[in-house]
Amino acid sequence: MEQGFPTCQVGGYWLAIISAGDVRSPDVADQRQSPMGGHQPEASAPRRRLTALARHIAVDIGPLRSSRDFRLLIGGGAVSMFGSFITFVAIPFQVKELTGSYLAVGLLGAAELVLLVGFGLWGGALADAVDRRKMVLGCEAGMCLLTCVLLVNSLLDEPQVWPLYVVVGLVAALDGLQRPSLEALIPRIVAHDQLAAAAAVSSFRWQAGSILGPVVGGILVVTAPLSVAYAIDAGTFLICLIALSMMRAVPPPVDAERPSVRGILAGLRYAMSRTELVGTYVVDMAAMFFAMPIALFPFLADELGTPWALGMLYAAGQVGALAATLTSGWTSQVHRHGKAIVYAALAWGAAIAAVGLTRNVWLVLFFLAVAGGADMISGLFRSTIWNQTIPDEYRGRLAGIELLSYSSGPLLGQARAGGVASFIGVRPSIVSGGLMCIASVTALGAGLPRFWTYDDRTNVHAVRQRDLRAAAAAVAVADG
Repeated sequence: MEQGFPTCQVGGYWLAIISAGDVRSPDVADQRQSPMGGHQPEASAPRRRLTALARHIAVDIGPLRSSRDFRLLIGGGAVSMFGSFITFVAIPFQVKELTGSYLAVGLLGAAELVLLVGFGLWGGALADAVDRRKMVLGCEAGMCLLTCVLLVNSLLDEPQVWPLYVVVGLVAALDGLQRPSLEALIPRIVAHDQLAAAAAVSSFRWQAGSILGPVVGGILVVTAPLSVAYAIDAGTFLICLIALSMMRAVPPPVDAERPSVRGILAGLRYAMSRTELVGTYVVDMAAMFFAMPIALFPFLADELGTPWALGMLYAAGQVGALAATLTSGWTSQVHRHGKAIVYAALAWGAAIAAVGLTRNVWLVLFFLAVAGGADMISGLFRSTIWNQTIPDEYRGRLAGIELLSYSSGPLLGQARAGGVASFIGVRPSIVSGGLMCIASVTALGAGLPRFWTYDDRTNVHAVRQRDLRAAAAAVAVADG
């Protein structure tokens, strides 16, 4: 599936299983005997402690064990995302080859953003009124057909540029329609106390795909016809469609509103009435607006005298995010999510400021990785607050609002970074952005007390949703 819904790659899934350690109890482990018939020596105690530590920090794959539908969603999405990131590399490469224009490549993003924002809010309204599985399945089928259009165009003797813009725009529209249903689907197929773990597993899919997919795509576009890249993507969509078709239906609530502008406005009013939700939106937007330096990476690589490291600058943040996800087991034990989001956003800002102050490329890469890890931790806790507290009848519409919050910040932040750099230079732009991130996040944390003190054990919305889901689970068990 597309960018907004993270997943784990197959190899990463098995790594997570191995990292989870021995599931036997310590008592059973103590009774294991050596080949000579005696008990294992005391040296096994440190090994058991290391195993316990690994189990504590490694990705909690409990949702994959307990929910068949979650396994299908993640497994199919993992394959689909891998193919989508191949196309993510292939499309701008093809535009560059056909036009040789920087502007032509840049306009791809503009075509995507406009339709993503417009359809994201409408997709949120639809997610509360239709079967969410069918919505995801239908949008995925549409994206598969659009990829086939790219494939056909690439096979022409003279491929055309305009179909690329049309496809990018339509895929963005489908993504805006699909993503709210996709995100609102998880609370319906995963137990309430496993939502933090589900967010981590889902996020792992995103990091793995965003690292492996572009690498494979980069190799394919320079070593094989572009039609090969598009054909692989189309094939991965088909695999995902099979997995989604095997999931059970997820119908809307019986009293669900029909999608309408009034319903969208009702969702906006509900979101604005919840200070803890507002905090998740504005803290992330502030952090990304002030401290998103990706647009400056080509210039930073030149200033460092290491143009060969440009690709590494882009990948470093994702590597850090992947590392954070792989060691995210501890997040299930954290209950004060508002504070965790603020601390993670502060760490992001500090790491970005350090990037601008550092002249050693390896230290720059290290701080970018730290920043990526901090951003991922923030994202995990934001997702957990959303999934734990938003009523099901609003979940789709608020997923559309979330889409706007985490999409607009980075895009506007890149514009801010480039504009400021044109006046004061690359490094001052990066450093000042990191410092302004720290200042703005600190102010927001102080100005939003309900967000700062949020605790999932006592928050009235979290308690209500936990009780409702427990009651629904009990009814399901009673019905057999």
